[in-house]
Amino acid sequence: MEITPGPLLRMIDSPDDLKKLSREQLHQVCDELRQYIIDVVSVYGGHFAASLGVVELSVALHYIYNTPYDQLVWDVGHQAYGHKILTGRRDNFITNRKYKGLSGFPKRSESEYDTFGVGHSSTSISAALGMAMAAKYKNENRKSVAIIGDGAMTAGMAFEALNHAGVADADMLVILNDNCMSIDPNVGALKEYLTDISTSHTYNKLRDDVWNMLGKLPVGKNFSRDMASKLETSVKGMVSKSSNLFESLKIRYFGPIDGHNITKLVDTLKDLRNIPGPKLLHIVTVKGKGYALAEKDQTKWHAPGLFDKVTGEIYKKTFETPQPPKYQDVFGHTIVELAEKNAKIMGITPAMPSGSSLKIMMEKMPDRAFDVGICEQHAATLSAGLATQGLRVFCNIYSSFTQRAYDQVVHDIAIQKLPVVMCLDRAGLVGEDGPTHHGAYDIPFFRCIPNMIISAPMNEQELRNLMYTAQLDSNEYPFVIRYPRGEGVMPQWKTPFEAITVGKGRKLKDGEEIAILSLGHPGNFATAAIRELKTAGINPAHYDMRFVKPLDEALLHEVFGKYQKVVTVEDGTVVGGFGSAILEFMSRHGYHAQVKMLGIPDRIVEHGTLKELHRECGYDAAAIAETVKEMMKDSVKFNTLIAG
Repeated sequence: MEITPGPLLRMIDSPDDLKKLSREQLHQVCDELRQYIIDVVSVYGGHFAASLGVVELSVALHYIYNTPYDQLVWDVGHQAYGHKILTGRRDNFITNRKYKGLSGFPKRSESEYDTFGVGHSSTSISAALGMAMAAKYKNENRKSVAIIGDGAMTAGMAFEALNHAGVADADMLVILNDNCMSIDPNVGALKEYLTDISTSHTYNKLRDDVWNMLGKLPVGKNFSRDMASKLETSVKGMVSKSSNLFESLKIRYFGPIDGHNITKLVDTLKDLRNIPGPKLLHIVTVKGKGYALAEKDQTKWHAPGLFDKVTGEIYKKTFETPQPPKYQDVFGHTIVELAEKNAKIMGITPAMPSGSSLKIMMEKMPDRAFDVGICEQHAATLSAGLATQGLRVFCNIYSSFTQRAYDQVVHDIAIQKLPVVMCLDRAGLVGEDGPTHHGAYDIPFFRCIPNMIISAPMNEQELRNLMYTAQLDSNEYPFVIRYPRGEGVMPQWKTPFEAITVGKGRKLKDGEEIAILSLGHPGNFATAAIRELKTAGINPAHYDMRFVKPLDEALLHEVFGKYQKVVTVEDGTVVGGFGSAILEFMSRHGYHAQVKMLGIPDRIVEHGTLKELHRECGYDAAAIAETVKEMMKDSVKFNTLIAG
């Protein structure tokens, strides 16, 4: 479907073209840019509400700043669609998040305007400060701007960067995009603090009066910079005690201003560009601005999928027969079921209650399930603290975000041998979100830590049973359960709970000459491959190992005592992962077999659908079958069948 941009937008191939327009034309540019995002995302998919909320900001930044010489750092990146469209990628925007197409996030290798790659939150201030310090060192008049949402500001890393920025004496602007949302509604004291600033009528009226008196922000025509600064600071101190947070860190605070007033934004940014040193502009925006349904239900419209832009109907696949649920929903319903029977169970998630489905427990048991904001480190150590008091904590973090809590898992959970249950959602390849979100590395980085149990369910029943096992009083260790994004394989998934012996795998099928060892959901790919191989007269054995730590050594002795050819399959990196663990066992016990490891290769895997990426990485059903055939080429029985 051809999507045509508006008459002004179609003439903008770079920020230089934008700068040729008059200030009066910027309103129309914003309208056209917002409509173009709605048109493209409704037909081709992608993140939605976040970019609508910063249309005016995107236009104003590229209108005032000399990009790409001046450097913009977007945080997280969901909000950067307008930025991409204005910087030469308008005509290719329909490929956004598609295989071999544009990334859904800013990406340095994609454009010189993408100064810093992002995907995880709260990195922009640190990165922009680094750029500003480099400019100062090299005597360059280069401006650095970090655009960070109020949700991302809750992370400790953002405060660490602000703390440094206040004393670094570098020329940097932080734009705090305050919409009270990340993916889900924001939580915590910072949200309440920002609300207090933005809704203080007394403060805002006095602040506006002062600015008007000064003539132009921030220095009046008849005032020295020092006098203006003192007057502005005294007003802030008089009318709002909480407004001193940023200034106490020696960062000049301006705002809040309406983030949808393009004229005000342009004037303010023009003035701020000429003020040296660290400063913060607080803008108030509406996530989903310009699309009424997205404004009303911002969580639902964060990334809605394809939809009818006129009626707002979100297209859902329809099926004649019951379909398997998403793994995340199995987790969400199962933890409630377990918590109803075990009063010790608590749930923790860092800002992903909807994505992880812990929201189900938060609604039913608000005193036992908590969203702690975008702060994975805190989530891990908070869980450890709860566990010291005898509680059974399920800490649900996306696999790629768990990387940020690694030290806390080592220092606060594993060393102290606290039985926190780490539920790693989105383990393995995640699809269109790409390399910043692939859960590729959790097996190696947890496998090397003592005291850890690491497991992966092949289906919904196994996930339920692993969760049941992890919360039993008999479990005394940190317990990792990793499971993928998307649907499972069991429409009738609500099965009775059964305890699983920790470190115990299961033999699904006997075979001849070759064995497939799988971990987690890819075991279903192996099952499909075995059906295909049967038609070729090949009969592999299949073992679902369930645990990568501890390994089922009795099962592995059986495998290597019977089969000289082994294929390992995992939804994680092959470097140091499940396959490596099998090779270590084989070496340790003196076995000699031909082993082929299938999984995520030792390279950065870009974005695409899960099917496309599983195929590219060589561990879908077809790739498993082809690997087995290749290994069986020297088999006497196989060659006899082929000859026959």
